[in-house]
Amino acid sequence: MAESSTVNGGSTVQECQDMIRRSLRTPMVKFLKEHLEKSGCRIGDNFIKAIHCDKKVSGGYVRGHGIIVCSNYMNIQDEVNQVVIHELIHAYDDCRAANLDWANCAHHACSEIRAGHLSGDCHYKRELLRGYLKIRGHEQECVRRRVMKSMAGNPYCTESASKDAMEAVWDVCYNDTKPFDRAP
Repeated sequence: MAESSTVNGGSTVQECQDMIRRSLRTPMVKFLKEHLEKSGCRIGDNFIKAIHCDKKVSGGYVRGHGIIVCSNYMNIQDEVNQVVIHELIHAYDDCRAANLDWANCAHHACSEIRAGHLSGDCHYKRELLRGYLKIRGHEQECVRRRVMKSMAGNPYCTESASKDAMEAVWDVCYNDTKPFDRAP
């Protein structure tokens, strides 16, 4: 096993790349990849990559480049699976919406709402592990919190513009469960 030069434990790039390979065999990831391809977006072998990140983020999607998973913030397989699923939903949104503009706060907020809601990021067990104890209404509250956290990294969206955009698109985007029949 490679020596780890990571933050809070984390994993090496190679360890993370191995976890990415395992995540590609999970039913949810297979389903999303299949629907990306059905939508006309090919996913090459290098589409999802582990890297060491300087910013405190778990991963990201960049049009034309694919998905990155930040190895130094990944400790277990479940964390990698969650990042891959979340980012594949962004990739799916980017693929199916020809005019998606990541600099547009409403477009970005919509994809974050969908990714937060459909990926399982806000499952109550995950929320309990993060220290959020609210049971009733936790999921939508969690999605809102995580949308704002993600949008904070968008240089085109101030906090108030992000909040306004999120509220404006909430109902349509939260209820848009494609490619799923309903929220998983």
